[in-house]
Amino acid sequence: MTMLEGPEQVPLAQPVLAPLTRAAIFLVVTVKPEAESYATVRSFCGDLAGLIRAVEFRDIDAGLTCIAAFGSEAWDRLFGKPRPAELHPFREFRAGNRHAPATPGDLLFHIRAQRMDICFELATQIMERIGDAVSVADEVQGFRYFEDRDLIGFVDGTENPQGALALESALVGREDAAFAGGSYVLVQKYLHDMKAWNAISTEAQELIIGRRKLTDIELEDGVKPSSAHSALTVIEENGKELKILRDNMPFGQPGRGEFGTYFIGYCKTPRITEVMLENMFVGRPPGNYDRLLDFSRAVTGGLFFAPSATFLDGAGEAQPLPAAIAAPPAAADAPGASPVADTSLGIGSLKGERNE
Repeated sequence: MTMLEGPEQVPLAQPVLAPLTRAAIFLVVTVKPEAESYATVRSFCGDLAGLIRAVEFRDIDAGLTCIAAFGSEAWDRLFGKPRPAELHPFREFRAGNRHAPATPGDLLFHIRAQRMDICFELATQIMERIGDAVSVADEVQGFRYFEDRDLIGFVDGTENPQGALALESALVGREDAAFAGGSYVLVQKYLHDMKAWNAISTEAQELIIGRRKLTDIELEDGVKPSSAHSALTVIEENGKELKILRDNMPFGQPGRGEFGTYFIGYCKTPRITEVMLENMFVGRPPGNYDRLLDFSRAVTGGLFFAPSATFLDGAGEAQPLPAAIAAPPAAADAPGASPVADTSLGIGSLKGERNE
């Protein structure tokens, strides 16, 4: 367990570990540049918990939760210092015609419930409060598809960590004590070419994913290619597998030919998810990339930090340092058009025995 010891020292986490639900809204906004806009958003942070309780009370059984997370530049302008140790702009990856782009986003609201109408109501109330201070960068309504399958027909999130392992994997602990109970959140929106995907055989699809389509059983080591999605997204360090907590959702508009997956991964460090993306887009070794990307295209990308609920409750009264408002941080170097030299990022080896 990575949390700090002692009941007075352990902040209350946002509901990162809440059970998976049937519906979700992923709402990404940017804060308008005026100081008043940042003041509005900062004040709202302390009121969010009460707003969630008010909407939740209308149907307790719906399991409504909402996680608020903040981008790197917005953090400095809203809260100043200190800041989460590993918060930085989204790292882009590009190789060949594969691109994981960074797109605008200061705040992410991840709203979950068993009913879409409850999610919709909370999103409406959030925008009633901060709508004049922000611009919507992206909004996606996600849904569970049959037995937790993606629109490409495979079960998604099979190897999500459970129990104590989920807590250890998803939440920051004593390694960054000032932000214990928080979590780094990486999101991407993928669009699928369903006509091309459905044109290949089930056996070919299974080799790309690394699992049987019907049973969700992982392919045998002698059958599964090293480029399989499940082979490139398993990370080990010192013999221990490192996990992230996913809550991906399908979305789409059949009338417009839009079929997609909203990827969202929570982790105590963004480096683990970044290694996964690097190996998907660049390849391990370079060129041995995730063949799923021949059919799926990333159109958004953002990295956020979801602080503890304790932090949010007190954030409305906090004031950022003047320097944080005047001088936003410089963008982190992105790998750009060529693969980076050290694909491990200090994490460890990648193995394909298990699907992440």
